[in-house]
Amino acid sequence: MKSETLAALQTARAQRQAVTLATRLNDAAETLIYPDKADGEFADDAALVAAARRAMAIGRSETVELGGQKFFLNVYVPPARLLIVGAVHIAQSLAPMAAMLDFDVTVVDPRGAWATGQRFPGVKVVQEWADEAFDEMGLDVSTAVVTLTHDPKLDDPALEAALKTDVFYIGALGSRRTHAKRKDRLAEAGITDEQFARVHGPIGLNIGAKSPAEIAVSILGQIVEVRARRLEALSAPKVAAA
Repeated sequence: MKSETLAALQTARAQRQAVTLATRLNDAAETLIYPDKADGEFADDAALVAAARRAMAIGRSETVELGGQKFFLNVYVPPARLLIVGAVHIAQSLAPMAAMLDFDVTVVDPRGAWATGQRFPGVKVVQEWADEAFDEMGLDVSTAVVTLTHDPKLDDPALEAALKTDVFYIGALGSRRTHAKRKDRLAEAGITDEQFARVHGPIGLNIGAKSPAEIAVSILGQIVEVRARRLEALSAPKVAAA
């Protein structure tokens, strides 16, 4: 691997940017393919770029043969990330559970009395308003966002920001009545019905959860399910139209 290629991969990792390194097997010629650009000898090869981006979406490295040439597509994608808005009791259960499943977990809450390292040991805690924190972090397709505060001042800006991105999961705590009111408020902020339909609310799988830990299990189960279904859809072979 060339030194400049390694440097570019390190930069992409630091910025949570997905990238595929396409290497021609007969001579190790390299091309870096990102979601929005490509750089290298085969940057203008539309078939290779499409194959690399599909592998990137699935998150699976593979060898492909295109035009009589074999390429190894080495996929680098950011780890799954869970952003929890609200340093509440449910979050105290959800954060360590998600970390056990290798999610990169961050708890976001501007309330300093709640958002502390003592309440969330081993978890990154950000004492900021969620929309401002999201702007600094950058949201991507490997990210899940959940809002747990029941406070529109905290939850609504987070949901509005998340709905304008391609995060793979958005969930909001609250009853059906609360969710309906939330929809009306976000509609006033310019969120369409189609966008709002992405929000899982009431949040979590319907498993009869009552305690904070049980609710956390239902939320995490739904996140895992949504991610798995998405990857299944992306990896399913496309059927040509008759």
